[in-house]
Amino acid sequence: MYTTDQAMRYKYEINVVDIASGNEQVYHFENTGSSSNEKPTSSLWGPLDETILTGHDNGFLKKWDLRNPSEVLIEKKPHKFTIMDMQYSPSDQTMFVTSSKDNTSQLVDTDTFETMKTYKTGRPVNSAAISPIREHVVLGGGQEAMNVTTTDARQGQFQARFFHLVFEEEFAGVKGHFGPINSLAFHPDGKSFSSGGEDGFVRIQSFDPEYFDFRLEC
Repeated sequence: MYTTDQAMRYKYEINVVDIASGNEQVYHFENTGSSSNEKPTSSLWGPLDETILTGHDNGFLKKWDLRNPSEVLIEKKPHKFTIMDMQYSPSDQTMFVTSSKDNTSQLVDTDTFETMKTYKTGRPVNSAAISPIREHVVLGGGQEAMNVTTTDARQGQFQARFFHLVFEEEFAGVKGHFGPINSLAFHPDGKSFSSGGEDGFVRIQSFDPEYFDFRLEC
Protein backbone atom coordinates (compact mmCIF):
# COMPACT_ATOMS: atom_id res chain seq x y z
CA MET A 1 0.00 0.00 0.00
CA TYR A 2 1.27 3.46 -0.85
CA THR A 3 -0.01 7.02 -1.17
CA THR A 4 0.80 9.62 -3.81
CA ASP A 5 1.28 13.36 -3.84
CA GLN A 6 -0.48 15.76 -6.20
CA ALA A 7 1.61 16.24 -9.34
CA MET A 8 1.07 16.70 -13.08
CA ARG A 9 -2.65 17.44 -12.45
CA TYR A 10 -3.21 14.04 -10.82
CA LYS A 11 -5.15 13.98 -7.56
CA TYR A 12 -3.98 12.35 -4.35
CA GLU A 13 -4.40 8.60 -4.39
CA ILE A 14 -4.10 5.53 -2.20
CA ASN A 15 -3.09 2.40 -4.10
CA VAL A 16 -2.96 -1.21 -2.96
CA VAL A 17 -0.88 -3.61 -5.04
CA ASP A 18 -0.38 -7.38 -4.96
CA ILE A 19 3.37 -7.92 -4.81
CA ALA A 20 2.98 -11.67 -5.41
CA SER A 21 1.54 -11.00 -8.87
CA GLY A 22 4.13 -8.47 -9.92
CA ASN A 23 2.76 -5.34 -8.23
CA GLU A 24 -0.66 -5.60 -9.85
CA GLN A 25 -2.99 -2.88 -8.57
CA VAL A 26 -5.94 -4.40 -6.69
CA TYR A 27 -7.46 -1.34 -4.96
CA HIS A 28 -7.50 2.29 -5.92
CA PHE A 29 -8.75 5.14 -3.74
CA GLU A 30 -9.39 8.56 -5.25
CA ASN A 31 -10.80 11.72 -3.69
CA THR A 32 -9.09 11.03 -0.37
CA GLY A 33 -9.92 14.56 0.73
CA SER A 34 -12.33 17.35 -0.19
CA SER A 35 -9.63 20.03 -0.40
CA SER A 36 -6.06 20.46 -1.57
CA ASN A 37 -4.64 20.18 1.97
CA GLU A 38 -6.14 16.75 2.67
CA LYS A 39 -3.50 14.65 0.99
CA PRO A 40 -2.72 11.35 2.77
CA THR A 41 0.73 11.54 4.35
CA SER A 42 0.82 8.22 6.24
CA SER A 43 -1.09 4.95 6.27
CA LEU A 44 -1.58 1.64 8.08
CA TRP A 45 -3.45 -1.56 7.41
CA GLY A 46 -6.49 -1.92 9.65
CA PRO A 47 -7.20 -5.05 11.74
CA LEU A 48 -7.50 -8.21 9.62
CA ASP A 49 -6.61 -6.11 6.55
CA GLU A 50 -10.28 -5.15 6.13
CA THR A 51 -9.67 -1.41 6.37
CA ILE A 52 -6.99 1.20 5.72
CA LEU A 53 -6.11 3.93 8.19
CA THR A 54 -4.70 7.19 6.82
CA GLY A 55 -3.26 10.36 8.33
CA HIS A 56 -3.60 13.59 6.37
CA ASP A 57 -1.93 16.91 5.76
CA ASN A 58 -4.65 18.80 7.66
CA GLY A 59 -4.46 16.65 10.83
CA PHE A 60 -7.34 14.30 10.03
CA LEU A 61 -7.39 10.54 10.58
CA LYS A 62 -9.61 8.45 8.32
CA LYS A 63 -10.61 4.80 8.18
CA TRP A 64 -11.50 3.38 4.75
CA ASP A 65 -13.51 0.25 3.97
CA LEU A 66 -11.63 -1.92 1.47
CA ARG A 67 -14.90 -3.41 0.24
CA ASN A 68 -16.28 0.04 -0.51
CA PRO A 69 -13.36 2.37 -1.35
CA SER A 70 -15.59 5.45 -1.53
CA GLU A 71 -16.85 5.07 2.06
CA VAL A 72 -15.05 6.65 5.01
CA LEU A 73 -15.97 4.66 8.15
CA ILE A 74 -14.45 7.08 10.69
CA GLU A 75 -13.09 10.59 10.32
CA LYS A 76 -11.57 12.56 13.21
CA LYS A 77 -9.14 15.45 13.60
CA PRO A 78 -6.77 14.82 16.52
CA HIS A 79 -4.05 17.16 15.24
CA LYS A 80 -3.91 20.78 14.10
CA PHE A 81 -1.28 20.22 11.41
CA THR A 82 0.20 17.46 9.22
CA ILE A 83 0.31 13.89 10.52
CA MET A 84 3.79 12.71 9.57
CA ASP A 85 3.81 9.12 10.82
CA MET A 86 1.60 6.37 12.31
CA GLN A 87 2.92 3.23 14.03
CA TYR A 88 1.08 0.40 15.78
CA SER A 89 1.70 -0.92 19.25
CA PRO A 90 3.76 -4.06 18.54
CA SER A 91 1.80 -6.35 20.86
CA ASP A 92 -1.77 -6.36 19.52
CA GLN A 93 -2.36 -3.35 17.22
CA THR A 94 -5.26 -2.15 19.38
CA MET A 95 -3.67 1.29 19.44
CA PHE A 96 -1.24 3.32 17.38
CA VAL A 97 0.88 6.40 17.89
CA THR A 98 0.74 9.43 15.60
CA SER A 99 3.35 12.12 14.96
CA SER A 100 2.46 15.64 13.89
CA LYS A 101 3.85 19.01 12.91
CA ASP A 102 1.74 20.52 15.72
CA ASN A 103 4.50 19.50 18.20
CA THR A 104 2.55 16.56 19.64
CA SER A 105 2.28 12.81 19.36
CA GLN A 106 -0.92 10.99 20.31
CA LEU A 107 -1.81 7.46 21.36
CA VAL A 108 -4.99 6.58 19.48
CA ASP A 109 -7.48 3.71 19.80
CA THR A 110 -7.47 1.74 16.54
CA ASP A 111 -11.19 0.94 16.67
CA THR A 112 -12.66 4.32 17.61
CA PHE A 113 -9.87 6.84 16.84
CA GLU A 114 -10.26 8.22 20.35
CA THR A 115 -7.13 9.92 21.72
CA MET A 116 -5.95 8.14 24.86
CA LYS A 117 -2.67 9.96 25.58
CA THR A 118 -0.86 13.04 24.30
CA TYR A 119 2.90 13.59 24.33
CA LYS A 120 3.88 17.25 24.00
CA THR A 121 7.19 18.63 22.72
CA GLY A 122 8.44 22.05 21.73
CA ARG A 123 9.22 21.07 18.16
CA PRO A 124 7.51 19.25 15.25
CA VAL A 125 7.30 15.46 15.69
CA ASN A 126 8.15 13.51 12.54
CA SER A 127 8.08 9.96 13.88
CA ALA A 128 7.21 7.98 17.00
CA ALA A 129 7.42 4.31 17.99
CA ILE A 130 6.17 2.19 20.89
CA SER A 131 8.50 -0.18 22.72
CA PRO A 132 7.62 -3.89 22.37
CA ILE A 133 8.70 -4.68 25.95
CA ARG A 134 8.29 -1.49 28.03
CA GLU A 135 5.56 1.11 28.49
CA HIS A 136 7.70 3.61 26.62
CA VAL A 137 7.30 5.64 23.45
CA VAL A 138 10.14 7.38 21.62
CA LEU A 139 9.56 10.59 19.65
CA GLY A 140 11.77 12.21 17.04
CA GLY A 141 11.66 15.40 15.03
CA GLY A 142 13.07 18.84 15.66
CA GLN A 143 13.22 22.26 14.13
CA GLU A 144 12.42 22.47 10.43
CA ALA A 145 15.35 21.66 8.14
CA MET A 146 15.20 25.10 6.48
CA ASN A 147 16.09 26.68 9.84
CA VAL A 148 18.80 24.22 10.86
CA THR A 149 21.65 26.44 9.66
CA THR A 150 20.53 29.27 11.95
CA THR A 151 20.66 27.27 15.17
CA ASP A 152 22.61 24.53 16.90
CA ALA A 153 21.58 20.97 17.69
CA ARG A 154 20.64 21.82 21.26
CA GLN A 155 18.18 24.55 20.24
CA GLY A 156 16.83 22.47 17.35
CA GLN A 157 15.97 19.61 19.74
CA PHE A 158 17.12 16.88 17.37
CA GLN A 159 17.40 14.20 20.06
CA ALA A 160 15.19 11.13 20.35
CA ARG A 161 12.90 11.79 23.32
CA PHE A 162 11.50 9.06 25.56
CA PHE A 163 8.09 9.34 27.24
CA HIS A 164 6.20 6.99 29.54
CA LEU A 165 3.36 5.53 27.52
CA VAL A 166 0.77 5.84 30.30
CA PHE A 167 1.89 8.81 32.41
CA GLU A 168 2.98 10.98 29.45
CA GLU A 169 6.14 12.03 31.29
CA GLU A 170 9.39 12.64 29.39
CA PHE A 171 12.21 10.85 31.19
CA ALA A 172 15.17 10.57 28.80
CA GLY A 173 16.72 11.75 25.57
CA VAL A 174 19.35 10.42 23.16
CA LYS A 175 21.45 12.90 21.20
CA GLY A 176 23.53 12.33 18.09
CA HIS A 177 21.74 13.74 15.04
CA PHE A 178 22.51 17.26 13.84
CA GLY A 179 19.28 17.57 11.86
CA PRO A 180 15.62 16.66 12.38
CA ILE A 181 14.83 12.99 12.99
CA ASN A 182 12.49 11.70 10.26
CA SER A 183 11.99 8.04 11.22
CA LEU A 184 12.17 5.84 14.31
CA ALA A 185 11.81 2.12 14.99
CA PHE A 186 12.38 -0.22 17.93
CA HIS A 187 14.13 -3.54 17.39
CA PRO A 188 11.58 -6.38 17.87
CA ASP A 189 13.41 -7.51 21.02
CA GLY A 190 13.15 -4.01 22.50
CA LYS A 191 16.86 -3.83 23.33
CA SER A 192 17.73 -1.13 20.79
CA PHE A 193 16.17 1.41 18.47
CA SER A 194 17.08 3.03 15.16
CA SER A 195 16.70 6.61 13.99
CA GLY A 196 17.02 8.16 10.56
CA GLY A 197 17.70 11.87 10.27
CA GLU A 198 17.68 14.77 7.84
CA ASP A 199 21.46 14.74 8.25
CA GLY A 200 21.62 11.54 6.17
CA PHE A 201 22.65 9.29 9.06
CA VAL A 202 20.93 6.17 10.42
CA ARG A 203 21.86 5.59 14.06
CA ILE A 204 21.38 2.30 15.91
CA GLN A 205 21.32 2.78 19.67
CA SER A 206 21.60 -0.15 22.08
CA PHE A 207 20.20 0.40 25.56
CA ASP A 208 22.43 0.23 28.63
CA PRO A 209 21.51 -2.34 31.32
CA GLU A 210 20.25 0.52 33.52
CA TYR A 211 17.45 1.18 31.02
CA PHE A 212 15.79 -2.16 31.77
CA ASP A 213 15.86 -1.48 35.50
CA PHE A 214 14.40 2.00 35.21
CA ARG A 215 11.00 2.65 36.83
CA LEU A 216 9.26 5.98 36.66
CA GLU A 217 8.37 7.29 40.12
CA CYS A 218 4.82 8.61 40.29
